[in-house]
Amino acid sequence: MSDGGGGAVRRAYSSRLARILTLYVIGVVGFIASLAWAEQQGLSRHWIGPIFLFLTVMAYAGIGVYGRTTDPEEYYVAGRRIPPFYNGMAAAADWMSAASFISLSGALYLQGFAGLPGQTGGLAYLLGWTGGFCLVGILIAPHLRAMNLYTIPDFFQVRFGGRWPRVIAALAAVICSFTYVVAQIYGVGLIASRLTGVQFEIGIMLGLGGVLLCSFLGGMRAITWTQVAQYVVILLAFLIPVSWLAYKQLGNPVAMMEYGSQINKIAELEDALLASPAEMEVQRAYLRRAREYEARLTDVDAALERERAAARERIQQLRAQNADVGLIVAASRELVKMPRDAANARELWTREMRENYERARPLGGLPRHSQAFAGDPEGSSEERDAFRNSRRNFLALMFCLMVGTAGLPHLLTRYYTVPSVAAARSSVAWSLFFIALLYLSAPALAVLIKHEVMNNLVGSSFDALPSWMAQWSRLDSALLSVEDMNGDGILQFGEMRFGADLIMLATPEIAGLPYVISGLVAAGGLAAALSTADGLLLTISNALVRDLYFRETRRRASPEQRVILTKFALLTVALSAAFVAALKPSEILPMVSASFSIAASAFVPAMVLGIFWRGTTREGAVAGMLCGLLLTMYYLLSQVEVVRAVVPAPLLVDGLWFGIQPISAGVFGVPFGLLVTCLVSLWTRARSD
Repeated sequence: MSDGGGGAVRRAYSSRLARILTLYVIGVVGFIASLAWAEQQGLSRHWIGPIFLFLTVMAYAGIGVYGRTTDPEEYYVAGRRIPPFYNGMAAAADWMSAASFISLSGALYLQGFAGLPGQTGGLAYLLGWTGGFCLVGILIAPHLRAMNLYTIPDFFQVRFGGRWPRVIAALAAVICSFTYVVAQIYGVGLIASRLTGVQFEIGIMLGLGGVLLCSFLGGMRAITWTQVAQYVVILLAFLIPVSWLAYKQLGNPVAMMEYGSQINKIAELEDALLASPAEMEVQRAYLRRAREYEARLTDVDAALERERAAARERIQQLRAQNADVGLIVAASRELVKMPRDAANARELWTREMRENYERARPLGGLPRHSQAFAGDPEGSSEERDAFRNSRRNFLALMFCLMVGTAGLPHLLTRYYTVPSVAAARSSVAWSLFFIALLYLSAPALAVLIKHEVMNNLVGSSFDALPSWMAQWSRLDSALLSVEDMNGDGILQFGEMRFGADLIMLATPEIAGLPYVISGLVAAGGLAAALSTADGLLLTISNALVRDLYFRETRRRASPEQRVILTKFALLTVALSAAFVAALKPSEILPMVSASFSIAASAFVPAMVLGIFWRGTTREGAVAGMLCGLLLTMYYLLSQVEVVRAVVPAPLLVDGLWFGIQPISAGVFGVPFGLLVTCLVSLWTRARSD
C-alpha cells in the first residue's frame, strides 16, 4: 500500500510540474509574440532590449525567491527528488553556457571544421563535449549517485579517507570552476551591454544581480528550476533564427537536415573570392601595413617618437585650419591612446603586425570551411607539418573536452539531485537529448551565416552597410571591425573581421529578422551564461565553506549556519569573478576550454580508478591528482604572456610540446596523473603487504 501511495504522490508531482512547464512555455511564446506585435506598432528598439533583460532576469529571480531555503538537503542537492526529465533539461542549460551558445557557432564560422595551424576547428568542441556525456553516463554519474554525497570532494573523502584527497579536490574544484565562471560573467556583460546600451562593466553588474538572486537564496533547489526555465528561452533563442535562415535559403526550416547543400555553395563562393582581384588588393594592403609595423619594431624608441611628433603636428595643422572640433578631438584622442613607453609599443605593434600578416592571407586568414585539416598531407614539408599539427591538436582538444566533461564538479553535482541510480542514468540520457537539439544546429548555423555573409553582405557599398555593423564595432572592435583597405568603397570579404562571440548574437540582424528576435537571442545567451554561472558559483562556495573551512577548522555549526556562510562565500566569489571578467582577459571559448583541461587532469584519473579499481590507495590518489593538476597548470601558465613577463624563461616551457596548444594541456596531465596514481598505489600496497 505504501508503494502505491508513493507512486500516486510521484505521479501527482510530475503532473503538477508538467502543467507548470506548459504554462511557462505558453507564457514565453506569448511574451515574444506580444513584443513582436509591439515592434510592428512602433515600439522603439531602445526599449526592446531592456524589456527582455529586465523581465527575463526578474522571472529567474522570482523562481529563486520562491525556491529559497536554508535546509541543507534542499540547498545542496534539491532534496534528491528532481525527476530525470527536468534534471536533464536543467543539466543541458547548465551545460550550454556562454561558450556553447555564444561562441560555438562563431568558432565553426571562423575556423571551419578543422581550423588553422594555431586554432583547432570548431567540430572538435561538438564531438568532445557530446562524447563527454557518454563518459559521464557510463563511468561516473550512477556510481556517485549511489553514494548519497553532496559534493565532488565528498567522494574523495569517503573513498580514500584522510584530509588531503578532499583538500586537493576542493582546491581543484575552485580553480577550474573560477576559470569557467569568469568566462560566463564576461558573456553576461557582453550581452547585457548590448541589450541596454550601457558600458560593458555596468552590464556585468546588471547580469550579476540575476545570478545572485537565483543561487544566493535557494541553492541547488532554486538553481534547478531556474535552469529549466532558462533552457526554454535558450532553445527558442537558438532554433528560431537558425530555422528562419534555413527556410529562407533552403525552403525547409529543419536546418540540421538540409544545410549540407550550402557547404558546396560556400566552396564555390570561396573559389570566386580566391580569384577576385579586389580581394588580392586587400591582401596586399594588409601586407604593406604588417611590414610597416615590422619596420617600427626594428627601432621602437625612434618609431614611437616619430609617431608622437606626427600626431602633434596633425593637431596643430587642424587648429591652424580652424577645422571641425570633432576632428581635433579625434586627433587628440589618437595621441592619448598611443603607447606610454617602448615596452607597451613593442607589445602593441607586435600584436598588430601578426594580425595584419594573418589578414593578408587568402579569405582574410580563414580556412576553407569544409577543409578536413590545415595543410596538405601530399604537399610540401611545411604543409605536411601543418596537416599533422592540425590533426594532432584536433584529437588533443577533443580528448580534453571529453575527459573534462566527466570531471566537471558543477556538472556531476547535478546527478546528486535525482531520486535513484536508475534516475541518474535516465537523467544523463535526457541531458544528451536536450543538448543534441542545439548542438546539431550549431554547425548548420555557422554554414548558413557564412553563406549569407558571402552571398549578400560582401559586395555592398560602405555607404549602405547595415546599422548593426556600426553598433557592434562601437561596442568592441574585437567583435567586429570593418575597414576599406583598397579604397574602392565596396566591402570585400577580407575587409571585415568577426569575433567568435559575435556570430550568434548578430544572427537575427544578419538574417534580416525583426529586432525582437535579436532581443530574444541576447536573452538566450544571457540565460545560458546565467544558468552555468549559478551552478559554478554554488560549486565554488560549497568547496570553500563545506569542504575546506568547516572540515579544516573543525568548527561546530548547525546545518543552517553552514548554508548561510556558504551564501556569503558565494557573494564574495561572484564579485571577484566580475572584477576579473571586467578586465576582458580572453575570449569565452579559450577560457572555458582551459577549465576542462584542469578538471580532466585533477579529478578523472583518481575518480575512475577509485570507482573501478579497489587497489587505488590514498597515497596514489593524492600523488596522481597533484601531478596531473600541476603539470597541466604549468603548461597552461607557461603560455600566458603575463606569466612569461614575470617568471624567468628557464623555468617555463620553451615553445609547445609536440605542437599542442595550451588549451589542450590536459592531454599531458591526464595520462601523467593516471600513471602516477597506478604506480604509487601499487608501491604503497606492496609496502603495506
